[in-house]
Amino acid sequence: MDSVFIKNIRAVDTDMDKITNIFIKDGIIAEIGDNICYNADTVIDGTGLVLMPSIFDMHVHFRDPGFTYKEDVISGCSAALAGGVTGVLAMPNTKPPCDNAETIRYIIEKSQSTGVDVYPVGCITKGMNGESLCDYGKLKKAGCICISDDGKPVQNAEMMRKALEKSKESGLLVASHCEDLSIIDGGIMNKGEISEKIGVKGMDRASEDYITAREMILAKSVDSRIHICHVSTEGSTAMIRFAKSRGVKVTCETAPHYFMLTDELLEKRDADYRMNPPLRTAKDVRAIIDGIKDGTIDCIITDHAPHAPEEKADFEKAPNGVVGLETSLAVTLTALYHTGEISLKRIVELMCVNPRKILGLDVPEIRTGSTADLVIADINKKWTVIPEKLHSKSHNTVFKGMTLTGKPVVTISKGIIRYNELTN
Repeated sequence: MDSVFIKNIRAVDTDMDKITNIFIKDGIIAEIGDNICYNADTVIDGTGLVLMPSIFDMHVHFRDPGFTYKEDVISGCSAALAGGVTGVLAMPNTKPPCDNAETIRYIIEKSQSTGVDVYPVGCITKGMNGESLCDYGKLKKAGCICISDDGKPVQNAEMMRKALEKSKESGLLVASHCEDLSIIDGGIMNKGEISEKIGVKGMDRASEDYITAREMILAKSVDSRIHICHVSTEGSTAMIRFAKSRGVKVTCETAPHYFMLTDELLEKRDADYRMNPPLRTAKDVRAIIDGIKDGTIDCIITDHAPHAPEEKADFEKAPNGVVGLETSLAVTLTALYHTGEISLKRIVELMCVNPRKILGLDVPEIRTGSTADLVIADINKKWTVIPEKLHSKSHNTVFKGMTLTGKPVVTISKGIIRYNELTN
């Protein structure tokens, strides 16, 4: 394994922010110091750059197996590495759904040479049909650390309560896609002024808020953990804040588009701006930012959801979802760091530390002896998002054409440089 020496780098971790030198050997950080110097296989001049622990995205869709024309494990991992991500939680709405050991093992085995740790999420219910629970013991033995029916909710409250109760026995985290389909009733964007203006059916925010409240009530009733996926509303944020204050074992996540963009973009009638939950209002954006700042929101994820161009061609009939692995750090830096909302240390917590802690995984640190899972970013680099240049098979990004400030330039996974823009 090649050695790597990084000099004059600004190293940022939860308890560190300083200029230093770092030597990596045999997959670990071997030495850190202001005055060290090594003749390594690869030497990186980090002047003006920032080093952080690598990102873990605990909400992606790799479409593999079954929908590999949109994305597969290999292309998804390539996109991840370009975004500074060395670990992902892959949602189970594949074909077949990830409700069996064989599919779980297939995904894990396919990812092993990529440099990205891919953890398949098992289904809560068999076939994601909401009728009977999966065998969580078998899912865990195959490699699952989390269960969800993400892509659609578990509509039956008693079924969800039983899943939460059984999750205590298996130790698996339950992650909930909070949506009431009867309230959605065919809506395709946020219900409000913009949906009325362009004449399309909207998704009432009550759908998300209602199921968010339900999941936390159910979790409290059986004293289990619950993780709320892709929070997008002011109401859900407020309820999660209150539930945490009452001792509910709830964690949650949000995505960059929810703290940067609003439903006004839907006036373009472009399906690339459609996802579920949808873009909301400026008031919701402010609430999400405040939730990030005060600790209500634990993680920033992407909900990376690739779709082929032909699928996104019809605004009203297109499937929901946007890609995001390659832009998540850049958007977070642009929208939250460069605006003075949060610090780099807080970004490390939200994108690197908290997702792994919630899932019970080892957290890489910038310290001697730690696994060298790292990302180097040029936090001041201005660049324009050009969809065709993304590493994903699909290019349905909500940030297309936008100029962002900050970009991952090197990704190191277990001591190996897996992505490097500095040599391009």
